[in-house]
Amino acid sequence: MLIKRKILLFILLQIQAIFYLHAQDLHFSQFFNSPLSTNPANTGFIPDADYRLGVHYRNQFSSIMTVPYQTTSIFGDAQLFRDKLENGWLGVGGLLLNDVAGSGSLRSTKIYGSVAYHQMLGSSSLVSAGFNVGWANKRIDVSKLKFPDQFDGKFFDNTLPTSVILDNTSVSYFDMQAGINYAYFPQENVYLNGGYSIHHVNRPKESFFSDSSNGYKGGRISMRHIGFANAILKVADNLIINPNIYYTNQAKASEMVIGLNGNYNLSESGEKQLILGAYYRVGDAVIPMAGFEIKSIRFTFSYDATLSPLSKFNNLRGASEFSIIKKGFYPQNSGREVLCPKF
Repeated sequence: MLIKRKILLFILLQIQAIFYLHAQDLHFSQFFNSPLSTNPANTGFIPDADYRLGVHYRNQFSSIMTVPYQTTSIFGDAQLFRDKLENGWLGVGGLLLNDVAGSGSLRSTKIYGSVAYHQMLGSSSLVSAGFNVGWANKRIDVSKLKFPDQFDGKFFDNTLPTSVILDNTSVSYFDMQAGINYAYFPQENVYLNGGYSIHHVNRPKESFFSDSSNGYKGGRISMRHIGFANAILKVADNLIINPNIYYTNQAKASEMVIGLNGNYNLSESGEKQLILGAYYRVGDAVIPMAGFEIKSIRFTFSYDATLSPLSKFNNLRGASEFSIIKKGFYPQNSGREVLCPKF
């Protein structure tokens, strides 16, 4: 019975790995705290600051894997030429993504530069368009992998021969994303925003197999479509809520996350705020979130409680995420009016 359970767990993890490798890019449950990886039009799309810097970390499957999936993101973006462009500005930024999937056997590194233009439409609307370009590398350590034909009846033994042969253990390619955003803020207590982006516009090739391997043709990354909508609503003098919905589709894989978080003011001018929220990834996980904000530095932690069939093996323990974001104004803009609700 224990052996069957281990085999089933291995199969589930292999299915997850296949989904992870071929159907879906790196992703965060706190997508709203990873703006540049969600949509390049978010570059410089900062309603309450001139610039921001962020670090994001995700740890997944630590309860059932010796070395869990780990994803790290470092990003920064800023607004330029607000005093030189009429009712508009330019956003520039950069993003570094690093991911290690299971025992270090698969590692991804991606570096992007982003540019976006933002144009005010009257006094209560803003439209943005942007793109990013970058370099990506994916590499694998075959010695740490186990394949189905290495099962000896009791265990998976990677010292046994396998029929799976990779032509390359490292691949690199050029990548490109593009997106648009729209924001509507009819009054100081209401801010609405929505966006759409396409990732891998150029459909780069990502494969450890060559085209000459047994007639293999393919390895092109499918374009990924992402749509999101959110609102920032000041519902009381000491409470601002932020409902969000996010949907992504790539090849035959899709994901939807919906929920909200709220900021509760703990000080007179909003320098100290408590953050609480909850999200739901449809058919997969419930995601509670908590954090705080002190003097424009925001700390948030979330946890994916698994609801899918994998919960029988990980006891609901899915993934944890931690995000730190720092926002600020340039010295000459310290008194500039913000576009979204504030304390």
